[in-house]
Amino acid sequence: MDDRSPLKQTPLHALHVSLGARMVPFAGYDMPVQYPAGVLKEHLHTRTAAGLFDVSHMGQIRLTAKSGRIEDAALALEKLVPVDVLGLGEGRQRYALFTNANGGILDDLMVANRGDHLFLVVNAACKDADFAHLKTHLSDTCDLEMLEDRALIALQGPHAVSVLAELWADIATMRFMDVAEAELHDVPCIISRSGYTGEDGFEISIPAASAEDVARRILEHPDVLPIGLGARDSLRLEAGLCLYGNDIDTGTTPVEAGLQWALQKVRRGGGSREGGYPGADFILRQLSNGASRRRVGLKPEGKAPVRGGALLFATAEGGNPIGSVTSGGFGPSAEFPVAMGYVPTDLASPGTTVFAEVRGKYLAVTVTALPFVTPSYKR
Repeated sequence: MDDRSPLKQTPLHALHVSLGARMVPFAGYDMPVQYPAGVLKEHLHTRTAAGLFDVSHMGQIRLTAKSGRIEDAALALEKLVPVDVLGLGEGRQRYALFTNANGGILDDLMVANRGDHLFLVVNAACKDADFAHLKTHLSDTCDLEMLEDRALIALQGPHAVSVLAELWADIATMRFMDVAEAELHDVPCIISRSGYTGEDGFEISIPAASAEDVARRILEHPDVLPIGLGARDSLRLEAGLCLYGNDIDTGTTPVEAGLQWALQKVRRGGGSREGGYPGADFILRQLSNGASRRRVGLKPEGKAPVRGGALLFATAEGGNPIGSVTSGGFGPSAEFPVAMGYVPTDLASPGTTVFAEVRGKYLAVTVTALPFVTPSYKR
């Protein structure tokens, strides 16, 4: 995108401004980075009560097989992702990855089975490229629609279910990764029990024209605060969740990123639908033989955070870098600095010490299992 292009606005832009948000450019949109409460309070409130996020900048895509059969839509999408879409039951959602010919990750996304079509949610910075990718490879067999007339919000935290239960009682019966249609304040919404904070919560797709009204009504609940991009980032980092463009990209395979759990057995080596997606040879080889590097959690010594981009070394004397930090900051809930990055596989065991270069000094960091906080998903 041309840096001189005007920033886009989500359907909730006026709401953010009215709430006193500090707005910043993000993925081509004017987005709230924080509200008057501040990033720290927003983070902790989400962990202890409920936080409302605007994620309308993300892409929402409808994928329908020309045959009308959901099975054909699933098999078509499996040509582009290494996950089991065919086995995804109606009303269920799954994390997926678009891969390239070298096994690198083009984007990560969510895929939901809506009965007669697949509903995809993709990252904001990648959505145009993702849509073009889908059109190039699937347009002969599938109809694709970018849903420009919908907003997307996320209500996250331990009180999220009780807040929404006042609007739709059946929401308490949903499990993690369930997807359902329901009316909130008489507005038809698509609700999934999911999110990207490590907390229980929901993502809600809403007709754009009704988004501000629904969001304002949810914010009237005393347990809910609006949450900006700052806390969104620290929450997902504590939860050990990747941010596309930071922790995963076209030069990173799912195995290197520690995302092999997302590749179900049926798509792995020996499975009945093994391979058949871009980069399958690379990925299946790494699943069998291992990768040369791995994404790991990193805990710096002391209170100083280590930011993304910092180089990692095997010794305190420096030398040749062995890897780098991809995301880093202070973890308000963990109460210590947290980071993620890539190291050689032989240095990826928890408890291993490596050294990060910070302002010309080499700071000891300990390889740590992810996540830094215990997830509270409703299984």
